[in-house]
Amino acid sequence: MSEKLFESETSSCVIVGASHAGISVAFALRQFGWKGNIDVFDALSCFPHQKPPLSKDFLNGSIDESMLKLRAPKAYEKARVTLHLGERVLGINRTEKTVATENGKWEYNKLILATGAEALIPPIKGIKEATNLFTIRHLPDSENLKSCLDDFGKNSKNPKVVIIGAGYIGLEAAASLRKMGAEVTIIERESRVLQRVTAPILSEYFTTLHETNGVEIITSKTVASIATKDGQQSVVCEDGTAYIADIVIVGVGIKINQSLAADAGLRVDDGIYVNDQCQTSDENIYAIGDCSNHLSAIYQRTVRLESVQNAMDQANVVAMHLTGKEVVYDKVPWFWSDQYDRKLQIVGLLNGYNDIVVREDKNDTKSISVWYFDGDDLLAVDAINQPKSYSIGIRILTQNLKVDKSALASVKELLKPENIVLTREDAS
Repeated sequence: MSEKLFESETSSCVIVGASHAGISVAFALRQFGWKGNIDVFDALSCFPHQKPPLSKDFLNGSIDESMLKLRAPKAYEKARVTLHLGERVLGINRTEKTVATENGKWEYNKLILATGAEALIPPIKGIKEATNLFTIRHLPDSENLKSCLDDFGKNSKNPKVVIIGAGYIGLEAAASLRKMGAEVTIIERESRVLQRVTAPILSEYFTTLHETNGVEIITSKTVASIATKDGQQSVVCEDGTAYIADIVIVGVGIKINQSLAADAGLRVDDGIYVNDQCQTSDENIYAIGDCSNHLSAIYQRTVRLESVQNAMDQANVVAMHLTGKEVVYDKVPWFWSDQYDRKLQIVGLLNGYNDIVVREDKNDTKSISVWYFDGDDLLAVDAINQPKSYSIGIRILTQNLKVDKSALASVKELLKPENIVLTREDAS
């Protein structure tokens, strides 16, 4: 890259995806000195919006659409960021350095892919014919679901909702729907909720939380088919059991939007592969957010992260790199989930753990944290209504500190870093 490219008013940066990542990088480019054009394309026609509230506060009516906007409309004009909403990018010509859209061809000096992912629709018999079946990925999804729920409310009927999948989206939606008075059943094919992302003790915690709030949770069952008659669904499992539903929500995972990159000959592997500056295998093309797969400096393996934090941090790295600043992406990942009156805060990645330490507060049954270890090395912390545990976990992982597990387990008073944290020199 020419060192002065970012200072040229004739330079062009094209961003594919008006997501958290795409909008964040557009404004960060302006902040760090990019003088040329910035054009953002997205297949959706709705205004760029936050996604986490779609299964929580927006769904249950605590906030409205105006509060979802990532930036106010006037901010785009002021920052000279041009939105091309409802305009899908069809292909990339790396030789010509152009992208083809539904409305024409656009040249770029630098291209940023923030294509994200789509909700996965499993190959369940009858799923395409089902009525009142929804995913929760984009604003139109949540709006359509809210409209359907409103129709039942107008008829003074609490709808029966079956949620397929007990991941975070499914559980968050269940909490929101119970707040709205719906009857909720969750069907999960694994033996426990959140099986792939948390320890059994927290699976039990969330199962109890939801069952206490009136949600029926059914595990170790796979949905085989959906039969639709007179606007009502019968969700049938492989063992023959069936569950009547006015509304069905599918929350079984995502499909990464990587075909645009793959068709252009970029390296893809569970996402678009990038280096520590978020460059793809083409130095003029970057990928950020849910669609990107990078080598984690902390865990020394490739990871693909679905989080607002990752999207915004990678956006800053790309913007700084394109404006001549030396920077690499090496952040500790963090996530969150809100369900009822519980806030789960997660720092790190638990994959490969072989030991856990659990901290509970006997005076507060809502509060618990689970610390995941590989031997003596801390990998991650799940903290429910324990913000201090979460903060200390960030410090340990960011500074590559060691933890005295026996002290962590035994210290009963308010958690203090000096009681449990050792430097690497102390540990040796």
